[in-house]
Amino acid sequence: MSAFDFLICGGLTAVGLVLSWVRYRRKGPRAGVRLAAFSLLPLAAYLTGTVTLITRISSAVAGFASSFVFSPERYAGIVLAGVAAGLLLISGGIPLTGRNKRKKARAAKAGGPAAAGTVAPAERAQLSPASPQVAKRGKRGASDPADDDLSDVEEILRRRGIK
Repeated sequence: MSAFDFLICGGLTAVGLVLSWVRYRRKGPRAGVRLAAFSLLPLAAYLTGTVTLITRISSAVAGFASSFVFSPERYAGIVLAGVAAGLLLISGGIPLTGRNKRKKARAAKAGGPAAAGTVAPAERAQLSPASPQVAKRGKRGASDPADDDLSDVEEILRRRGIK
C-alpha cells in the first residue's frame, strides 16, 4: 500500500463526506447518511488492502486485453471456438444421457418395446385434454369432480356475460 493510494482514497472519502453534508442540508438526513455511508467505502477499501487487489486485477485484465488485441494466435483461437460451437449446433447439441435411460426404463416397466408408446400415470396429467392418450376415469354416466368445479366457474362466467 502506497501513500498515493492513501491520498486518493482519503481524498475521495473527504469529498464524499462534504457532499453528504450538503445533501443532508438539502434533501434530509436519510439521503445525507446514505451518501456518507458510500463515502466511507474508499477509505475502508484502502485500510483492508482491497485497493491493492483491485489494482492487481485491473492490471491483469489490461495485460490480457493488450496481448489479445495484437495477437493473431488469439484470433485463431476465437475462430476455432466458433467452428466448434457451429459443429456442435449442427450435430444436434449436447446429448442428454438421462433421456434414453428413462425411455428404456419406462419401456421395460410397461412390458417391453410394444408398450413404449403408452403413457405413464404421472405423465397423464401433463398431457392436454385433446390428446388421444388420456384415459377417462370413473363410470360411464358419472361426471368427474373436476368437471363439477369447472361447471360452477362456467356458470359464474355466463352470469357475468363473459361466456
